[in-house]
Amino acid sequence: MTGDRLTVGLDAVAGLRIEVFRSYPYLYEGSLDYERRYLTKLAQAPGAVIVVAREGDKIIGASTGLPLIAEHDEFKAPFAAQGFDIATIFYCAESVLSASYRGRGLGHAFFDAREAQARQLGLTRSTFCAVVRAEDDPRRPPDYRPLDAFWTKRQYRPVRGLVTTYHWTEIGNMAETEQTLQFWMRDL
Repeated sequence: MTGDRLTVGLDAVAGLRIEVFRSYPYLYEGSLDYERRYLTKLAQAPGAVIVVAREGDKIIGASTGLPLIAEHDEFKAPFAAQGFDIATIFYCAESVLSASYRGRGLGHAFFDAREAQARQLGLTRSTFCAVVRAEDDPRRPPDYRPLDAFWTKRQYRPVRGLVTTYHWTEIGNMAETEQTLQFWMRDL
């Protein structure tokens, strides 16, 4: 969805984001009010896209993206500091998918659609960021499988030193805490 269609189903996407991001490695407490504000701002950004996966009328997955130049300063500043032209980069913000629908190729479809939007806008690079957690983090579930192999298969690579911090409230906390995020990038 782009343009005027971006606001269709935002509450369902917001709820899904909270549901999925409660899991490791994000451990995000989340609130519907924050998610509505975040998604509304994203929807107003020129060139933004929300890719939605449905089963019938139910939204079971969603992925967002926008030109990096329209993102928060916390996401733009590390690129500018390393000399990247942020006007040429598309930011693949988040992808969320209900657990029972994973492993069916929807993650690839999300990236395909966002990268197609980036190309249509004339952008030449695509990036996203992933939360950084210690290998021995006691909250890491025994069956946790990082997505590094999936991202690498899509030709994304972590960019050394290209990190940022962002704040969110983790499950069980009363206040936001600083989180470290690593950027991955590829040429389009």
